[in-house]
Amino acid sequence: METEKQWPWEKSLPEDVVWQTPINTYPLPELFEKSVVNWSKNQAIEFLGRSINYEELGSMVRKAAKGLQLIGVKKGSRVAIMLPNCPAYVVLYWAILSVGGIVVNTNPLYARDELEDQLKDSEPDILATLDIKDLFYKAEAMFQNTSLKYLVTIPFADELPAVKGLIFRLVKWQNIAKIKPNAKIITWKNLLANDGNYHKPVIEKSNIAVLQYTGGTTGVPKAAMLTHKNLSANIEQGTLFFPQTIPGKEIVLCVLPLFHVFAMTVVMNFSIRNGAEMILLPRFDLKQMLKTIARKNPTFFPAVPTIYIAINRDSDVKSGKYDLSSIKACLSGGDTLPLEVKNDFEKTTGCSLVEGYGLSETSPIAACNPSTGQSRVGSLGLPAPQTIIEITDTNERGKLMPQGKIGEICISGPQIMEGYWKNETATAKALEGGRFHTGDIGYIDKDGYVYLIDRMKEVIISSGYNIYPRYIEEAIYKHPAVEEVIVIGIDDSYSQQKAKAFIKLADNKHITSKVLLDFLSDKLSPIEIPKVIEFRDELPKTVVGKLSKKELIAEEKAKKEK
Repeated sequence: METEKQWPWEKSLPEDVVWQTPINTYPLPELFEKSVVNWSKNQAIEFLGRSINYEELGSMVRKAAKGLQLIGVKKGSRVAIMLPNCPAYVVLYWAILSVGGIVVNTNPLYARDELEDQLKDSEPDILATLDIKDLFYKAEAMFQNTSLKYLVTIPFADELPAVKGLIFRLVKWQNIAKIKPNAKIITWKNLLANDGNYHKPVIEKSNIAVLQYTGGTTGVPKAAMLTHKNLSANIEQGTLFFPQTIPGKEIVLCVLPLFHVFAMTVVMNFSIRNGAEMILLPRFDLKQMLKTIARKNPTFFPAVPTIYIAINRDSDVKSGKYDLSSIKACLSGGDTLPLEVKNDFEKTTGCSLVEGYGLSETSPIAACNPSTGQSRVGSLGLPAPQTIIEITDTNERGKLMPQGKIGEICISGPQIMEGYWKNETATAKALEGGRFHTGDIGYIDKDGYVYLIDRMKEVIISSGYNIYPRYIEEAIYKHPAVEEVIVIGIDDSYSQQKAKAFIKLADNKHITSKVLLDFLSDKLSPIEIPKVIEFRDELPKTVVGKLSKKELIAEEKAKKEK
């Protein structure tokens, strides 16, 4: 890593965040074992009233590790996890890594065909899921066309406190799959029915730890190969970025799914590293989340912009019914954070909300606004310690752009993936020149703050001009009646493309297209003004709550093909 050069962001970081700090990396099981010893009596997980301390978590992980070895998992074996947030996810993740296996993260809400494509690509021996009908039957159906040898089933009722588990079995019995005994189906109870004395293989930092599928816009998503070095580096970088962290004292709220790289690193791995308690919520439910905040007083709250928007709009939050003052750091990731959302959230709650930037390929933290320093409006923040961010020419790949000029954001650092699983062509293109080419357009100011303009693939070309959807969205968000907006390019016979805005209005708010266009007239140039506006009750989102353009682009394409 080049450190002799003085980078512009070094002087902009607060005194307690030193960019040149050496990054300690290690096999992840070493971190887990150390935390189990250091924080044995501290709470590790809280899930809907069920509490597990680090000592208990360590015991469960050791038993799961031996159970996996007994059914053939060895160093390099892939094991897929298809679970919502629950204690079993945490146990399996660390158990797989402990035996040298590779975690294959999958989204349980995906359709069977999407999941099957990922399993055919990653070729896992084992898939773990819940005994809930929707998940179990989908998993069972994938045996025939994939490499799967075993299916590990976890009773959801067992993940709950005893009384809640009993109630779930009595009231929600119709949601539980009827599982017939089968040599290929391993129950959670049987997997853990051992002494936990598993064989510890030699794990190198260069070994792959996780296959993380990227949210590709078309076709089968690619799997980023994240090594133990990549992930441990990012854990340390994240901890350095939040110097107010007190080991053994923090409580981290997890409403984002752990199978997503943002929550995997920023919630789970960060918590284990710092002896923190993870409050797991199985899904985003605003009222449940607010009640949990009131009950548990979390200190860290990573989320996506749409969750902060929901908090901004909640009447109980506005009235002061819920006190969020225990939260000392709110980190927004997964999508761009509109300025109006940040300002409204900080005004409404009194909490500081900082924006970070990352991708699956960067484990994911690449940049963040300092939580203890200057958070620059509209910026993604400053590069993480030992991370170099550069801007390259979009027309001449690899050519560096001068400070302040727009180009492709490129990243280098210890958290950059090894490459894409079984895809040498995509790997060579993405890592050309020793930098990770993000496909994002942006620039860096004189103080080293990074700014995102848009995705290269989402730029609208109209009459030869580049139009950036994010810029239009920021302008539309300034109208108080707007809650959510997505802008995409649609075909136009005259100008090649034109901007179309899909808008969800806030509750009890009503405006017309004309009113909005008049509002935008002094905020956007004529070519940037959306030529089509469509109001909708809901806008499509990904599983983490990120607004999703993919479905709307597909809709418009289907209209054209009719």
